Amino acid sequence: MRNFKYWVPVILVMIVIYWMSTEAFSSRRTLSIIGQIIRFFAPSLSRKEIIMISGVIRKLAHVIEYMVLGILLFRAFRAGSYERLWRRWGGYSLAAVVLYGMIDEFHQLHVPMRTASLIDVGYDTLGGFIGQCISIVYYDRKQPELKGCGWRQGKKSPFQST
Repeated sequence: MRNFKYWVPVILVMIVIYWMSTEAFSSRRTLSIIGQIIRFFAPSLSRKEIIMISGVIRKLAHVIEYMVLGILLFRAFRAGSYERLWRRWGGYSLAAVVLYGMIDEFHQLHVPMRTASLIDVGYDTLGGFIGQCISIVYYDRKQPELKGCGWRQGKKSPFQST
């Protein structure tokens, strides 16, 4: 039960991702908001350019939201442990990110004004991978005094600076 506190943020982010996969965040609806912001900063852009920029922003949103999910999953699998099982926690986290990305795209199949895309699962996976890299570097630097707890006995991790 003590590990539950590590999973609450994961569940909350999953709920937010699910909500962002609804009709409320369809490209048609977000284009009007993003378009207004872009027009404010660059009024001379054409509609075609605004649509392209909006698409890039939407793909970056995939990467960022799944990066956050990946970081929180790593933290949850770690659950305050002082061991150095980075590869295990990172592998579990990345697998969970990919699975949730696939579930999210399946959900979008059944939502009006939304489409499913394996390319989006790729962006989700990229975000999860970046999240694992950030997590490994963060925890490796946070606890450099631990030796021989996960990486080969006595050797530094490949992420530790010399």
